[in-house]
Amino acid sequence: MAPEADVVVVGAGLAGLTAARRLTQAGASVKVVEARDRVGGRTLNHKLANGNVVEVGGQWVGPTQHRMLALTQEVGVEIYPTYDRGENAFEWNGEMRRYEGAIPKINPAVLLDVLQAQKRLDRMARTVPLDAPWRAPKARQWDNQTVWSWLRRNVASRPAREILTLGCEAVWAAAPGDVSLLHFLFYTHSAGGLDALFDTAGGAQESRFHGGSQLVSLKMAEELDVELDAPVRTIAQDGSGVTVRTERGEFRGRRAIVAIPPMLAGRLVYDPPMPGHRDQLLQRMAQGSVIKCMAVYPEAFWRGDGLSGQATSLEGPVKLTFDNSPPDDSAGVLLGFLEGPQARRLTRLDQAERRRLVIDCFTRFFGPRAAVPEEYVDRSWAEEEYTRGCYGCGVATGGWTEFGDALRAPIGRLGWAGAEYGVVWNGYMDGAVSSGETAAQEALRNL
Repeated sequence: MAPEADVVVVGAGLAGLTAARRLTQAGASVKVVEARDRVGGRTLNHKLANGNVVEVGGQWVGPTQHRMLALTQEVGVEIYPTYDRGENAFEWNGEMRRYEGAIPKINPAVLLDVLQAQKRLDRMARTVPLDAPWRAPKARQWDNQTVWSWLRRNVASRPAREILTLGCEAVWAAAPGDVSLLHFLFYTHSAGGLDALFDTAGGAQESRFHGGSQLVSLKMAEELDVELDAPVRTIAQDGSGVTVRTERGEFRGRRAIVAIPPMLAGRLVYDPPMPGHRDQLLQRMAQGSVIKCMAVYPEAFWRGDGLSGQATSLEGPVKLTFDNSPPDDSAGVLLGFLEGPQARRLTRLDQAERRRLVIDCFTRFFGPRAAVPEEYVDRSWAEEEYTRGCYGCGVATGGWTEFGDALRAPIGRLGWAGAEYGVVWNGYMDGAVSSGETAAQEALRNL
């Protein structure tokens, strides 16, 4: 069968659409196939009853996420700052405390313990090569232990370990015991440090998208040949090309780019079969567990109380919140995250019970007016058939040192893209965009 396109791209998230866009701009013919009935992958807009748009998927971009910012400007989507004025709230030992800036008012000895651990982790992270984490000077030592193992041995106080555990759950949507220390350090270096991962101003949560983050993908898709509702089941290679078999027929290309989460890529059938070395890696790249929850109010009442809407709690089950109100202030929206162990437990409840637990948290954090929202929405990404977890993946112990060289290596006529393949800002929208650009360049070199 003669190729119908130069490249078939599997997956219409940011990575796949970016790859297809760059290939098309270079003069190649491209067919994009997507399992869902929409584009955008892990970015997804949701229209509230009042007409405002919120994102139930990825939503933020930071100042050093240059590839995503460039793409956003290229397709004509504007950004605006996340609301970050007023005091933050911190739930500590059953008491709500208010504070300004980045440091909560708690025991100075605990804060010093946290700060020393963070500085040490940042120093360690800078020694991890971004393109080859397995070549770090202490790669095997770090890859043979979890983040929890390191915290237990190197952080003196239990409260400090709890705060750092909260940080791990917030970024990786996984418990510290789920993640290899080497992966934690690689990911930290990829972002430029733990502050860049944790912070709002100057960090990964600094800005939001007018019209919602999915709008970037929607605009890219307007110029591309995208087949929706086409789950891929088999990818076959032969001497002249690649055949991608979907529920809507076969698509033939000279090359293919698989731009879906690694764990999902491992569930496809390959002919010839995927090498065991790569498949063993994908078995160790589990997606995180997160439920994104929002309550909608007539106004952002917490602002009048001098609060930013940002709260952290060691009790939970909601341990992190943001003010997610629309830029025109036409409503107040509180955003809360259930992450890691909390998400795993609560995703098995029905939404009504989950709503009760989430609203109870909001009420503790922000007072009785939070108890009566006009609307509630949540999204459990582990339940999404074609995602199976967010935000990205956490590599288990031994994954990087034993199998890491297989992650980005092409297999015959197949290339790979996705947030988990990014070298800079791995796991974020920026990493997805840069991986799509890299995959497009590799495909063009081999056409």
